[in-house]
Amino acid sequence: MSPFSNKARSQLETIGIAELAVSTDVEATLITYALGSCVGVALYDRELRAGGMVHCMLPLSKRHKERAAQRPLMFVDTGVGILLQKMFDLGARRKSLQAKLAGGAGLINSTDQFRIGERNIVVARKILWKNNVMLSGEEVGGSKSRTMVLGINDGRCCVRTAGKETVL
Repeated sequence: MSPFSNKARSQLETIGIAELAVSTDVEATLITYALGSCVGVALYDRELRAGGMVHCMLPLSKRHKERAAQRPLMFVDTGVGILLQKMFDLGARRKSLQAKLAGGAGLINSTDQFRIGERNIVVARKILWKNNVMLSGEEVGGSKSRTMVLGINDGRCCVRTAGKETVL
């Protein structure tokens, strides 16, 4: 069953921009919308049946120290780190974590000089790699916005882009 179906969304928790959620409730489904240049990172521990998701907007916090102190989840480098810590606090172990990544589109135009989406993808991959958490699926890049869903019951992670669903 797709996490997008009504039956799967009995306890839907929406993650907004610069927000995260973690859960061990097998009835819960985590969802984030409008992943344009932003990235969504979902983590799932099959042994613990726990999952989490963060929606980050910008790649690096070091250029925006004051804003990062107020909203660390806005940045990929600090947001993914906080998500990892929250999962470890629940009892997750690195060797049993699966990571999924979505977003990082280049929505402005093909000559976007800042390439925020691309940089968000690179930083997310790097933070996961540095923390010895391997990426097991991704739907990134391109030019379309995405919605990402994670079912806590089974760890199924799906991405919807322009009405098309992809299981990661």
